[in-house]
Amino acid sequence: MNKLKLHGFNNLTKSLSFNIYDVCYAPAEQQQAYIDYIDEAYNADRLTQILKDVADIIGAQILNIAHQDYEPQGASVTMLISEGDVAPTQHMHSQTPGPLPDTVLAHLDKSHITVHTYPESHPDNGISTFRADIDVSTCGRISPLKALNYLIHSFESDIVIMDYKVRGFTRDITGKKHYIDHNITSIQNYIARDTQERYQMIDVNVYQENIFHTKMMLKETELENYLFVKESNLTDLQKDEIEKNLRKEVTEIFYGHNYRRKKIKVAE
Repeated sequence: MNKLKLHGFNNLTKSLSFNIYDVCYAPAEQQQAYIDYIDEAYNADRLTQILKDVADIIGAQILNIAHQDYEPQGASVTMLISEGDVAPTQHMHSQTPGPLPDTVLAHLDKSHITVHTYPESHPDNGISTFRADIDVSTCGRISPLKALNYLIHSFESDIVIMDYKVRGFTRDITGKKHYIDHNITSIQNYIARDTQERYQMIDVNVYQENIFHTKMMLKETELENYLFVKESNLTDLQKDEIEKNLRKEVTEIFYGHNYRRKKIKVAE
C-alpha cells in the first residue's frame, strides 16, 4: 500500500488483545506455593517493565503509568501512551516479526496498554492455570503488532490467543475514507519462524471487517516442565493421570469447549 497523504490526524484505532495461558500441576499442598511463585514472577513491577518495552518497540511515548498488586493474588498495570516524537520506521507496518529487546497501568495520549493476571486452580485434580491478558490500543501511525514477538517470548505460554482489529477511518486529502492503512493477511506473519514451528496455529479472520484472530497451542511438551512437585516422588500411574489431565486442560482452553471425559483424580 502506498503511503497515504492524509487530511489531518490519522483517526484509525488499532487494537491488539493478547492472552496467554500457562498450565501446571501442583497438588493441594503445593498450590499456594505455586500461586506465590506466579505472583512473584509476574508482579506489577515486572509487568510494568514488559509494557515499557512494548511501548518502546511500537514507538510510543509513555505519559502515565498506574500499577497494582492484589490480595490474595494477581496484578494489573495500565499505561497511557501517545505517538513518540520520532516517526515510526518504514517497516512498522510490514508483515514481519518485531524485535526482541535485551532487556500496571500506563496511559498514552488517546492510546493505552493494559495487563491483568488471573491465577486459578482446579478444585480437586491439582491442575493450576495462570492467565495474563494484555491489551494494546493505539491511534495514528503506530501499530501494536510489532510487539507480538517480544510478548510471546516474555511469558511461558502453553496457549496464546490473539485478536487484532482496526476500527474507525481516516480521510485522505481528496476526502476519501480509508478503513485500514496497512496490508495484513494474518497475525501469524508477525510471529517469528521458530515460534511458529513450536505451536499448532489456526486463524479465524474476517477480512472485510478488518478483524484478525489467531490461536496457538504448544505442540510438544515434557511432563517435568509442568510439575510443581518432584517427578521422582510420582508413580508411573500418577504421571500418566497427570499428563492426561494437563492435555485435557490445554485442549479445552485452546478450542474453548469442555470435553466429556471420566474425571481423573490423581492417587495420593
